[in-house]
Amino acid sequence: MTLPVETWADLVRAGDVRAISRAITAIENHQAAAEELLRRLFRSTGRAYLTGVTGAPGTGKSTLVDRLAAYYRKDQQQVGVIAVDPTSPYTGGAILGDRIRMQSHASDKGMYIRSMATRGFMGGLARATAEVALLLDAAGKEEVLIETVGVGQDEIDIVRLADCVLVVLVPGMGDDIQNMKAGLMEIGDIFVLNKADREGADRLEQQLMAMLALVMPRDGWHPQVVRTVASESKGIEVLGETILKFRKHFEASGERERKHLEHWKRRLLGLLESRLVERVLGGAGGEARLAEMAKDVAERRKDPFTAVNELLRESGVVA
Repeated sequence: MTLPVETWADLVRAGDVRAISRAITAIENHQAAAEELLRRLFRSTGRAYLTGVTGAPGTGKSTLVDRLAAYYRKDQQQVGVIAVDPTSPYTGGAILGDRIRMQSHASDKGMYIRSMATRGFMGGLARATAEVALLLDAAGKEEVLIETVGVGQDEIDIVRLADCVLVVLVPGMGDDIQNMKAGLMEIGDIFVLNKADREGADRLEQQLMAMLALVMPRDGWHPQVVRTVASESKGIEVLGETILKFRKHFEASGERERKHLEHWKRRLLGLLESRLVERVLGGAGGEARLAEMAKDVAERRKDPFTAVNELLRESGVVA
């Protein structure tokens, strides 16, 4: 974008769709202007409420997000949607695009939808998801819905970013609650039993309730179970009310503030790590030097601790 960064930031704050879209592209591509833009926008953030929606493929997450967004728009709330999709092996882009997902909101100026590719990043979230959520916050979005690729033992990073985590389940998927990964049970603030008109919904709910009875409550909050049929908009209002109930509870308990503090501690450590790596290996010959050191360590000519110390000294990080 040829505009000065300050003008670009003003357009984002004003909710200009084109400016937001180009800013997200800059963030995903790690362009130099993206960091300066986010730096200027940061003081305009902190107001959006982030809701993560995760679950196995086929649970109807996209439809649920679509209906939940419509629920918020009825109250004239500004909504942002980040849909993290699998990466195409051919183009590197998101396999499922936002234009396919939510056609009914295409002309709604109070809503912004963006699909992002994981680009091989573990955790169910694209590497730039946190920065994009920050950008949408600065653009005035009051509710930001983040739909992730799926869940698993290594795919629960959504809990670190979102204020509230919805875990979506459906009956008839072939997996009993007892066989589900423990991590999945621990990250959910609200469990959504979607497609609840299917056979087996009652049994699944009973199993889920029994399993959740064993989970220790956090600051008095017991994970709730909400039944929905998202394709028919059934249960969406109850879900929205339950999310609000969770929000009020955690804001009153101070848990949200503590969670944000932990989030920024991790983010700062992540930034420090990336800056150090860039400083140590970012110059000409950095990759070649790393490969040389790796070979020395692999062939036991040098131990890894000495190798790292040498790299740090060579880069000037340590004396």
